[in-house]
Amino acid sequence: MLDYAAFPEQRQDLIRTILQENGRVVCAELASRMKVSEHTIRRDLHELSKEGICKKVYGGAVLQLPDAGNFFSREQKNPAKKDIIAQKAATLIKPGGCIFIDTGTTNLALAKALPADLNVTIVTNSPVIAAELLRHPLCDVIMTGGQLQRGCGGAVGATAASQIQGIIFDQAFIGGCAMDPEMGLTGFDFADCEFKKTVIAQSNQTIVALTTDKIPGVARFVVAKSREIDVLVVEASMEQDMLSAFAMQDVRIVCA
Repeated sequence: MLDYAAFPEQRQDLIRTILQENGRVVCAELASRMKVSEHTIRRDLHELSKEGICKKVYGGAVLQLPDAGNFFSREQKNPAKKDIIAQKAATLIKPGGCIFIDTGTTNLALAKALPADLNVTIVTNSPVIAAELLRHPLCDVIMTGGQLQRGCGGAVGATAASQIQGIIFDQAFIGGCAMDPEMGLTGFDFADCEFKKTVIAQSNQTIVALTTDKIPGVARFVVAKSREIDVLVVEASMEQDMLSAFAMQDVRIVCA
């Protein structure tokens, strides 16, 4: 049996593997498994966080996800899973209301999943989503203006934010790069994350739909704490302990 106390590199390699598999680690569990002190584990996590592998949180660490690239490269990733989640998210939309659909590939799948007879006003900052919504004859579509960011695929600057502050939404479907019960919803682009905060402040209900590869995980900038998210739509394969952790943060879980 490997003596993890004597081989810090192998110990950190194992922690990397567990982070990749589970998305997060707990100091006490790692210490018990490797027969080392929690102080030693915390020191390992500190080293791994400097490498950008994880972000330290209370009692452990969360996997820091890599930037997934621009909108069109992300669109090719997990399309079937996004369609399933989007179809479930579409059932949550309240007819006759005013909703916001954020830029993002899962939200583009949501726009495609809307029933043809849905009567609703939809505001979006994404030209791709706005074009898709034009296929729905009963949807009134409003698109925010300003400069488009290629990375996120939408308008997120001062012009768009100013327009959003003049609208009250019944529901807002917000995209994100990663989410964790303790760290909340996070993203990689600062301007995009600030824009999302503006939308959330204007919405009566905030809904996030994410594939399991983004949960648990953390990106660079915080969008919202978990308690600020009303509904999280996820795949049915999500592990029960993760569902319970979000439920403890008063997040309603809807499984697709």
